[in-house]
This record gives sequence, structure tokens and C-alpha cells, in this order.
Amino acid sequence: MRTLVLNAGYEPLAVVSFKRALVLVMNDKATVIEHIPEDPVWGTDGAHDRPAVILLSRYVRVPGGRTIPVTRRGVLRRDAHRCGYCGRSASTIDHILPRSRGGADSWENLVACCLKCNNLKSDRTPQEMGWELRLTPGAPRGAQWSVRGTDRTDPSWEPYLALAA
Repeated sequence: MRTLVLNAGYEPLAVVSFKRALVLVMNDKATVIEHIPEDPVWGTDGAHDRPAVILLSRYVRVPGGRTIPVTRRGVLRRDAHRCGYCGRSASTIDHILPRSRGGADSWENLVACCLKCNNLKSDRTPQEMGWELRLTPGAPRGAQWSVRGTDRTDPSWEPYLALAA
């Protein structure tokens, strides 16, 4: 069981185990906002609500802006596993401006690509091929990207993750 931790301003901070969440609640550092009623936690002093979402009592300042690292898996997820050129199912990623021509490994230069389009395009740009991108690549936004562990969400988290998007 995992618990979504919200900052005092209701923005998602992290996903922790329900045990860690329960310790925060028992030490009065957080309050339970959503709990799982059919699955209480039993202790020596009785039953406690199993937390699904907790709210911190004090605001925690997150240092700097959270940058999302560029990964193959992230690019495929951002583009919904669809080729940026033809729209078919994608299993590889492609540099829009090839690396051999100075193209960077950045969110703006990478796109999900099917194997056929990737092989056809080779070391050329989409303009040289006469192709158009179906989407404008960019860094992903939203809580599901900046908060680790929210890619496998609990249905009770949805309203809180929607507030941050």
C-alpha cells in the first residue's frame, strides 16, 4: 500500500509507504485526508485508518525547480507510444535533428518513433524527408511527471493530482 503526500499547499510532494505515512500522522506532522475504510491498520492501542492521502501540517519548501530527466521510457510515455511521424505504435525514439549534426538529447529534440520510420529517416531531418511531426515535442508537465511514483495511481489520488496539473 502506498500513500500520496501533499504539501501544506495541497500540491503533491511524494509517494510513501502507508507505514511512513502513519508515522507522520501519529507524530502530528500530517493529517489523513483520504483513508481506506475497509482495510484498517491494527495496533496495540486499536485500529487506525490506513491513509491513502495525507496532508503535511507545515509547508515544505522544495529546493529549485524540479527538472524531469530525459529517458527513453519517458519519451515513449509522453508520446503515448505513438510514432511522431506516422502515428503507428512506437517502440524506439528518434532525434529530430540527428546527433551526428549536433542534435541534443532533450525533450524538444526527441520523439517516439516506429522502427520503420526510424530506419527510413536514418541520418536526415524530417524536412529533408518531406515529413511533418504530428506533435510539438516538449518537456512533460504535471504532477504525474514531477512526483515520483504517481504513474501507478490510486483512484483516490485523482482529485489531488488534478489540482497540481
